[in-house]
Amino acid sequence: MLQTGSCVTPLALNVNGATRTIEGATPDTPLLYILRNDCELNGPKYGCGLGQCGACTVLVDGQPARSCVVPVAVACSREVTTLEGLGTLEAPHPVQQAFIDEQAAQCGYCLNGMIMSAVALLARNPSPDEDAIRDALRFNLCRCGTHLEIVRAVKRAARSLQQDQAN
Repeated sequence: MLQTGSCVTPLALNVNGATRTIEGATPDTPLLYILRNDCELNGPKYGCGLGQCGACTVLVDGQPARSCVVPVAVACSREVTTLEGLGTLEAPHPVQQAFIDEQAAQCGYCLNGMIMSAVALLARNPSPDEDAIRDALRFNLCRCGTHLEIVRAVKRAARSLQQDQAN
């Protein structure tokens, strides 16, 4: 469970390794609104607004968090990582590359949450079996039915990360 960080106005957030100063926001403003509107980051999506679909997932100190229901005050004094903070177009994160290689997207709306949850899973369990992958992603909804490709992508990313560590 995430605890409220230390927040003062204006808010100072560490997002994707850079400090961002946010004016005019209250500590109870959903983190998603700050990320999308003030930081102009489009990775986290507004899905359900209730923390149930996973489209808005970001990492807060490495832990997946539903930014639509997390007050920005929770993120103060913590590291927030969005999809944009993982890799670049030229050098995608291994999980992003695996999702591309496995064609694990149809509409793509769930991908932010799936990728961010997969990154958190692989950070704590570098060799997950299929049950562990399904368990870690169980709260991320995909209406298009690309679950098989998503599971394959996480397996591929795990292998890729293991090979990177071996080299």
